[in-house]
Amino acid sequence: MDLCNLVLGAGLVLMAFYIREKLRSCSLRAAVLKSLVSAVFIALGICGWYASVLRGGSHIFAPFVITGLVFGLMGDIWLDLKYVYPADDRPFTYAGFAVFGVGHIFFVSGLLLQFKGEGALPYVGAGLVLGVISGIMVILLEKPMKLDYSGMRAIVLIYGMLLFSSVFVSGGLALYRGFRVKALNLFFIGAVSFSLSDLVLSGTYFGKGKDRPVDIIANYILYYGGQFMIAYSLSLLA
Repeated sequence: MDLCNLVLGAGLVLMAFYIREKLRSCSLRAAVLKSLVSAVFIALGICGWYASVLRGGSHIFAPFVITGLVFGLMGDIWLDLKYVYPADDRPFTYAGFAVFGVGHIFFVSGLLLQFKGEGALPYVGAGLVLGVISGIMVILLEKPMKLDYSGMRAIVLIYGMLLFSSVFVSGGLALYRGFRVKALNLFFIGAVSFSLSDLVLSGTYFGKGKDRPVDIIANYILYYGGQFMIAYSLSLLA
């Protein structure tokens, strides 16, 4: 078993411990465990980058993805601290959304630098347009989904646009490449999983009765599954 698979295995074990702790209580210990799991997906990305370097792979994509993962770690810290210090819920939530949004900007930038090519513009343009539309739909579906964004509609809108841009730009580029690029395909699947986790999380943050154990477990399996796939995609760079 190579180093990247060992790092991935360690991350999955830590994730299981974190989810168990999270189900018990929203404690500082849970926040520390979450940070450790997030640090592992950064380590996995670095490991994948190194593996691709040894094979003489292309590396433009890697530093952007790893930077995005670092912002993901920061977002994880802020969003878990909102539970540890509920009196400061709003500032921590804003900070978490903001840094995650910046992370998606790095993801999209890396995708464009690595995988763009002649004829890719329509695919990228369509991905960005769909990202914007999806962000708007998140706001329009607030009431039908029985959510209450209150004073956070602006940050939810912007974040939603950035989140879904990662999904649709990576998907558009994967289609443009004929789904022949393994790293791009895995990134796309990871981005979809990431977005699904946020859809689950929106019910926990802005809805009522949607913080059941099954919701918490689904959210973190989708989220960390997405981040681990995004990180692991670097090991597949040719």
